[in-house]
Amino acid sequence: MTRPYDLPSMTSLVCFEAAARHLSFKAAAAELNVTPAAVSHQIKALETELADQLFRRQHRGVELTETGAFLFVALQRGFEGISETVTAIRARRPEEEVVIQATTAMSAFWLTPRISGFWKSHPDIVVSQIVSDTGVPSDSADLAIQYGQMPQDGTDCRPLFHDRIMALGAPSYAQDRKVGSLADLLALPLIHVTAEDRGWTGWADWFAALGHGAPAGRRHPVNNYMIALQMAQDGVGAVLGWDGLVGPLLDQGRLVPLVPETIASPHPFFLRLNPRASRNARLFGDWLAGRPG
Repeated sequence: MTRPYDLPSMTSLVCFEAAARHLSFKAAAAELNVTPAAVSHQIKALETELADQLFRRQHRGVELTETGAFLFVALQRGFEGISETVTAIRARRPEEEVVIQATTAMSAFWLTPRISGFWKSHPDIVVSQIVSDTGVPSDSADLAIQYGQMPQDGTDCRPLFHDRIMALGAPSYAQDRKVGSLADLLALPLIHVTAEDRGWTGWADWFAALGHGAPAGRRHPVNNYMIALQMAQDGVGAVLGWDGLVGPLLDQGRLVPLVPETIASPHPFFLRLNPRASRNARLFGDWLAGRPG
């Protein structure tokens, strides 16, 4: 009997998604309650079946390849749909559980470390995430982190942070391309994020704000910011970075500023609360926004 879906082993996909989300086989193993060797075995089997490398094994950890990043985003979207269906089926969830929605990049670089900090002071409140790059708030989420102009229609929203936008690239990209000025950057390969209805600042906007024309170098368009960041780390091109969002990549030296010029982001990152958000969800929202309840 043939399988209705052309999929690898679900076990290997689950192991890969956890390892990609944590960028750690050890952390994935702890989450799945298996050994790191078991996670490694499943991912090697998946790479063999796909005939492509999903991770780069580094001395101090792992990094997603471009293929791995594409698969990770696809799995996140699939799991998101399953998660929303399961949530809808459940008649009730415990009062202490809080669901927050965020993009892949926001979850990886900003939100997840803060959830760990929240648990230190509120260990009885369960916080789960819906990771989605669609920009559309899920009705299943108590809270959603968004980027753009804050609604003025009375929706309960709270600003989180307001970034500066800078041109970033891998250290090897900066060295090999000898980037020293905006004029140099105008002619170099740039990674363009194509996003709809988010007020997303593109390269043409960024250069215009600094008094320059549109870039003339090679374009690398991609519709997912997490993949754009991974491509930049791989040396494919330069990418625009919001300093408060991608701070961990700057701190780790995976990306570096290519020129000193930056611009203020036209919009903040903010927290939107569902009108039906529970008391615990509002407590968590206050905590994230720096207004402890």
